[in-house]
Amino acid sequence: MAFRILCVMVGTGISAFNISSFVHHAGLIPGGFTGLSLLVQESVQKFTGIVIPYSFINIPLNCIPAFIGIRFIGRNFTLLSCLSIFLSSILVDLLPPLYFTDDMLLLSIFGGIINGVAMTVCLRGNATTGGTDIISIFISERLGKDGFTYILGGNVVVLSVAGILLGWDKAMYSVIFQFVTTQTLHLLFKRYQRNTLYIITDKTDEIYRMISQETNHDATLFKGVGCYQGQERKMLYSVVSGDEIHRLLPKIREKDPMAFVNVVKSERVWGKFYQKPND
Repeated sequence: MAFRILCVMVGTGISAFNISSFVHHAGLIPGGFTGLSLLVQESVQKFTGIVIPYSFINIPLNCIPAFIGIRFIGRNFTLLSCLSIFLSSILVDLLPPLYFTDDMLLLSIFGGIINGVAMTVCLRGNATTGGTDIISIFISERLGKDGFTYILGGNVVVLSVAGILLGWDKAMYSVIFQFVTTQTLHLLFKRYQRNTLYIITDKTDEIYRMISQETNHDATLFKGVGCYQGQERKMLYSVVSGDEIHRLLPKIREKDPMAFVNVVKSERVWGKFYQKPND
């Protein structure tokens, strides 16, 4: 639990720094509940001149995702996510902004990278930065697909409203920010991605037991004939999570240095697939 809390605090600090120094400076609306909070804050300030603290908007808005997390994902996961929401909301109001450049494109790209890193750090601690991240986890576990891609599409609504109220240039740069965030997250966090393993080996029993112990996933044994030598060959077929691949491949090599392994990205998996609980 200490490691999870540390991940949340580090990820939250990075996220708050990013909002203060990159998002605010560029006037970006990054989508999700963070973007919605910033959109309300910017709109109220633009049309009424009243400055509402970010925390006064973001914390109440996240009550709905928090309910979804408690109801469908897990208690500890949601409590840590709520800790992240509270800390980031307060830090955004307190942290002084740092100015690096006035180039909107650079702010959008590097802000998106930093945002993706912040989200990944929190996810490593089995928590999120709140908002649509919680909804993404819910979609990922229910549908067996990476829910962060769906959220990218849903953010179009927030960005469209931002374009109408605050200007289309900011909305378009915000699309770049959100796209870079999603790509960074896909690169660094692979838990909800699926990979299919095709393993041709003479040590199927040993390798299957290792896969089962390491990941709790099953496998299917196929028998065939190698066309080159005409000898009987055995192949294990198994589907595992993307973040488990880096652990399995060296262990497969240890069990059988002569094994032939093909790793294929799976677009969708139907049926029973073990997903490690977030709590």
